[in-house]
Amino acid sequence: MSKSINNLSISLADVQAARERLRGSIYYSPCAHSQVLSAQTGQQIYLKLENLQMTGSFKERGALNRITTLSPEQAKRGVVAASAGNHAQGVAYHATKRGIRALIVMPLATPLVKVTATRGFGAEVVLHGANYDEACDEALRICMAEEMTFIHPFDDPLVMAGQGTIGLELLEQVPDLQAVAVPIGGGGLIGGIACAIKESRPDIRVIGVQTSRLPSMAAAIEQHGPVTLESATTIADGIAVRRAGDVTFPVVQKYVDEIVTVDEDEVASAILVLLEREKTLAEGAGATALAALIQKKTTLTDERTAVIVTAGNIDVTLLSRIIERGLVQDGRMIRLRIHLLDKPGALAELTKLIASHRANIVDTLYNRAYYGVNLGNTAIDITLETRGREQVAELLAALTAEGYVHSRVI
Repeated sequence: MSKSINNLSISLADVQAARERLRGSIYYSPCAHSQVLSAQTGQQIYLKLENLQMTGSFKERGALNRITTLSPEQAKRGVVAASAGNHAQGVAYHATKRGIRALIVMPLATPLVKVTATRGFGAEVVLHGANYDEACDEALRICMAEEMTFIHPFDDPLVMAGQGTIGLELLEQVPDLQAVAVPIGGGGLIGGIACAIKESRPDIRVIGVQTSRLPSMAAAIEQHGPVTLESATTIADGIAVRRAGDVTFPVVQKYVDEIVTVDEDEVASAILVLLEREKTLAEGAGATALAALIQKKTTLTDERTAVIVTAGNIDVTLLSRIIERGLVQDGRMIRLRIHLLDKPGALAELTKLIASHRANIVDTLYNRAYYGVNLGNTAIDITLETRGREQVAELLAALTAEGYVHSRVI
């Protein structure tokens, strides 16, 4: 592989070579302008929809670039990877399509839908370990024992170059591009994109976004090298990486202009915005870049900005919880505990007041034995749908004016 003059693991030539290898096998995903999100963020937003790839994720770009460089002997022996989701499906799909054996080690707790999808793309699935690290150790053991080729999800120059082909497409799709916002896990995606863009148009700003639960690349930049963070759970599980890549870190350090973080509620809200306003389904990791712009976490000001929607593989039960969390974050769902007299008609009077302010009751919990402050009164927990924070404020003021003691239930 060619090296750039600064001794980084990849160069623009590597990304361009990956583009040729991938041509005809990877969907040229759209990058359309969004008027709604532009107005909401104060930027000119273009959504690069990598969630529309065959496997629902950008990950297949890097996986395919690595697979196409296998020697005939390596291809005969097969490939192995460790993953709980998108990388697994990318490797499975493109290896199987080329008649190459693919073995994927997934943690024991991997959701059944992801295991089924990976097997559906033709891979052998081995369930092992309580987490990714243990699954990876098993994958490396199998790799050595069976002389297979290990395909890392991010810390590989060929994988990084494959992901970087998104950057070349952005330059074609948005000729006057001024910035790009990219989710960061281990750094393979942003490293490849940043190399492609900065070596072609150094004036374009590259912004990285991580979950505040696991800001491994931000920590690496601060410490001048990768460090291992404590494990944490996040709805942005696709970028839940405890340690930035040793290969990707120098590339990110050189090319990325800014790294910001977003929290769980902000990610949930961004998923909801994409689903509701853009009719686009994104998983947690796929919505983090947009979340940073909606929350104005970056230093960008009214710039033509491409936002990478990296993936849309999300479990429907998790999606249901995320939608609910997003509604709460936006003030469109609220749960109140309201104290009232324990007498006939008290509940009817309360619901009449709520109805007069056009809030919709979706759930109630009314238990006199547990919530009574004394024998003469009780309390009820009510979950409400509203139009937003302004309506909530009006309703709370009306409750107070009518003498109701109330509080929010977290």
